[in-house]
Formats: sequence, structure tokens, C-alpha cells
Amino acid sequence: MSILPKIIVIVGPTASGKTDLAIRLAKKNNGEIISADSRQIYKGMDIGTAKPLKSERIKIKHHLIDIKNPDKNYTVSQYKKDCLIAIKKIIKREKIPILVGGTGLYIKAVVDNLEIPEIKPDLRLRNKLEKELKLKGLNHLYQKLIKLDPEAAYIIDSKNPRRIIRALEITLKTEKPFSQQRKTGKKLFNCLKIGITLPKEKLREKINKRVDKMLKNGLMKEVKNLINKYPVENPIFDAIGYREIINYLRGKISLDETTALIKRNTWKYAKRQMTWFKKDKEIYWIKNEKEAFKFIKRFLGN
Repeated sequence: MSILPKIIVIVGPTASGKTDLAIRLAKKNNGEIISADSRQIYKGMDIGTAKPLKSERIKIKHHLIDIKNPDKNYTVSQYKKDCLIAIKKIIKREKIPILVGGTGLYIKAVVDNLEIPEIKPDLRLRNKLEKELKLKGLNHLYQKLIKLDPEAAYIIDSKNPRRIIRALEITLKTEKPFSQQRKTGKKLFNCLKIGITLPKEKLREKINKRVDKMLKNGLMKEVKNLINKYPVENPIFDAIGYREIINYLRGKISLDETTALIKRNTWKYAKRQMTWFKKDKEIYWIKNEKEAFKFIKRFLGN
């Protein structure tokens, strides 16, 4: 019987402190970090996606950050392949892979070895759905998906047009619910899952402070730079923080409304993340860093 390689996974809602904890754990346990964030893969989207500082990325090697331009599509299947390559390289260097992020489907694809069907893009259907997005809005498409596949509500981010369009594309093309097309394969790793939990009031306060800090640190300028390079209709700009600022720049909402909307939408997203992660009974939920170190020490046997 072969011994499975060990990996550590850190999950939790946005602004809960996953990145800081992962960096401290990596420093103490000879680890390297793999991002499991569907936005941090994109170049130029730094402040709005709360990427780790470049100075931290120099000290501790990070993987799967800044690997695509914002106009390029990136599927869960691609993420799984890239992540498995990164894990293999880290293990070969005799280091500990630490997978950290809030994109639940990315993590599940790797940890549960999901067998994701390789369904080729249907450009004709995709163009039709993108036209619907422009004419009727993102919520129309999301509700269309949920009607066809209610379970998709727990899998697909309601604010992520790329994921919604892809899920609809697969569902309509195969005539099977998207949520039922991912089968769990044989485990590839011995995995310790750690989840960060915070009281609702504290998490909401952290989210509000983070949004204020993002705006202070130049999120507005970041968005302006991006829309100078890429079409403003690019679906990736429906990410929280970006679309609200684009609407502000177009004169549709005030700055106060923009800030309030980003905070509200981030809070809603955090609640969806927790709904997803709370279903995973293998996660050890921690209240502080000390608990995390205790679990990891026991797991690694040091």
C-alpha cells in the first residue's frame, strides 16, 4: 500500500486571514503556497483580489498567481492540471504544498480528484449566452442556470459570469445538470483541511476595513489601467470591486454608493463561501493561529 503525499489546505471566507496564516505556516513548516483563487490567476488584478504582496511572494514561493491575462478563459479542469503540476514540483523539492483560497470548486477538484468532463467550448451557444448577458443581465443567466440545476447554487458564484456561462453551456449541451457531471476519483493526497471561522460581526468588520484599504491603496487606478487595456464588457470585470468601480467611472453611481455596494457584495459572497465550506465535514475549523499550528504539527509528525 503506497503512502499518499501530504498537503495542507487552508479555506475560509474572503478577508478571514487565510493568506497571512498560510504565509506563517509556510515559513515555519518549509512550505510553498498554491493559490486557489479564481481571480488571483489574472495579471493586473492585484488590489481588488487581495493578492499577497510581492515582497511576501519573494520570501515564500507562490504558485498559480498572475498566470493569465484578464481576457483569457480559465477552466476548473485547467486549474486542476496546473495545481497538480505545482504540487508535484513542491514535493520533489521536499517541501510541503499549502493550498490556500476561497474558490471551493478549485479546492474540491484537487482534493477530491474530481473527474471533470472535457467538454469542448460551443462557441455558437456561448455567443448566444453572452448576448443574453448583455441584454438581460447576469442575474437572468444565473436564475436560468439554477432553474435547470438547483444544486449549482452551491457551486457557482452568482457574480462570476464566466463560471455561469460555462455551467450553462455544459448543462445545455449535455442535457445533464452541471452539478452532476463531476465524479470523485481516487484520492491523490493525504490532506489536512483547516478552515478559518470568525464571528459574523468580526468578519463583516474585516471586510469593510479591507474594502476601505483597497480603495485607499489605489483600486480605482487599477481598474482604470485594466479598462484601458481590455474591453470594459469583459466578463472578468464583473468580479466584485471591479464592476462597481466601472459603474462609478461611467457616472452611474456615486463614490459612496460604490463603496457601500462593494462591501455589501463582498459580504454576500463571504456567506456563500461559508455555505459551501460548511458542507465539508473533513475541515477542522480553527479560531486562532495556535490551533492551526497544533493540527499541522500532529499531521506532519514533527
